Amino acid sequence: QVQLVESGGGLVQPGGSLRLSCAASGITFRFVAMGWYRQAPGMQRELVAFITSGGGTNYVDSVKGRFTISRDNAKNTMYLQMNSLKPEDTAVYYCNKWLGPYDSWGQGTQVTVSS
Repeated sequence: QVQLVESGGGLVQPGGSLRLSCAASGITFRFVAMGWYRQAPGMQRELVAFITSGGGTNYVDSVKGRFTISRDNAKNTMYLQMNSLKPEDTAVYYCNKWLGPYDSWGQGTQVTVSS
């Protein structure tokens, strides 16, 4: 059974940083391309960044140069380093498989950027 557990969110001032973690179980993590998604109030969930099994990465334009996605296959864990945070980054952040997410989503982790 797939289980995805996000953590690391919080309240931060504009310009601040956070590091999100995603612990995965029930999958052969090292073979799976993974992504970070976010959903702001009243908005659809969007893909923010993804990382392939080989470590290739890509980002939505709005976070390029500010966010860095990475993974540690030995720990079955994915990360999202978020720097220079803006109020528009406020959302619940989720992790899941890139291209065809699993039906089972985690609870997400709330990121709030506000002064």
